[in-house]
Amino acid sequence: MAVRRLAAEQPDSFAFTAENLAWAQKVIDRYPAGRQASAVIPLLWRAQEQNEGWVSEPAIRYVADMLAMPHIRVLEVATFYTMFQLQPVGKKAHIQVCGTTPCQLRGAEDLIRVCKSKIAAHSHELSADGNFSWEEVECLGACVNAPMVQIFKDTYEDLTPESLDKLIEDIAAGREVTPGPQIDRRFGAPEGGATTLTTLSDDTVGALPFAHVVDGNAKASHAFAGASINGGGHDYNGVPTPAEDAVARVKAEVAARKAAAAAAPAPSAAPAPAPAAAVPAAAAPAKPDAPIEEGEKPELLSAPRGGSSDDLKRIKGIGPKIEATLHEIGVHHFDQIAGWTDANKAWVESRLSFKGRVDREDWIAQAKTLATGGETEFSKRVDSGDVPSSKSEG
Repeated sequence: MAVRRLAAEQPDSFAFTAENLAWAQKVIDRYPAGRQASAVIPLLWRAQEQNEGWVSEPAIRYVADMLAMPHIRVLEVATFYTMFQLQPVGKKAHIQVCGTTPCQLRGAEDLIRVCKSKIAAHSHELSADGNFSWEEVECLGACVNAPMVQIFKDTYEDLTPESLDKLIEDIAAGREVTPGPQIDRRFGAPEGGATTLTTLSDDTVGALPFAHVVDGNAKASHAFAGASINGGGHDYNGVPTPAEDAVARVKAEVAARKAAAAAAPAPSAAPAPAPAAAVPAAAAPAKPDAPIEEGEKPELLSAPRGGSSDDLKRIKGIGPKIEATLHEIGVHHFDQIAGWTDANKAWVESRLSFKGRVDREDWIAQAKTLATGGETEFSKRVDSGDVPSSKSEG
């Protein structure tokens, strides 16, 4: 990534408008106390929209102060993400030309030549009237409709040098423009019209409740056209989005089919089949009350010697729960564990929920050391209180 620096010339100050300030406070309130920094990207984006498409140094400090963040932290965000412009851009349009492989193969270089001839010779350079600028960017995610550009929040796809030239002329003249494909195609549908899902059959209605039938000729409504860099996003003015329109049409289709089915005469009732002979249910196998026997039972005690068990939690791998299980089956002392054979281990592990732990943590070697009055590194940590998991629950 190229080094991104703030513009040499900066405005004296920045402050959100009253409308944007109220919006910003709502965004900040979404996060719990102490996590307000999570709002840094949406606030920077709104600052960029208000500031005619770029983020100034005073705006960075303003957002940082709102979020109680060090200024350098917000500067890091603004300079890292290329979605933030760090110098003035065209007031009417900043054109981002995708230069990644699919767009390159479909004519991105020709679009860049148009930008150089109509706007400025170099990227991020303002046009003579200050209304336009351009840059080459990485993939913008509309590869199926390459080549394409993004202008503020909208993408314009399936471009040719001629259609991009006209787009720039329309924006310069203040005429409304239509985002999306600039050819006879709707969204990502095939060129020339749809080849599948051209009608809503019963199966498609059932399997695709939000299916949007594409006729290949429909164009995006002008209600969705144009990104507002000062108003903070699209204004739909009550016009349904394409998804909402699709849902409404599918719901109407489903309702019509249900009404037709309800009005149809009911078929004559067929005679009920004779009841099948009752088959007695197989008895469920009894759930064993005790674990299946494995290996050979070791020496077990009905109660600890001297009325007190050894602290088995001083063995690495034995916590309060496992210690309680060992006590229940009759294991209370280090010397019991020290004398286990392989068959004894198998028997004990059939009653534990963590098979293999005896060998993995080498309980027997630890138990032999502790049974003779010695210490292990782990037992020393337990005795010093450095192992929280060795403390009894409750």
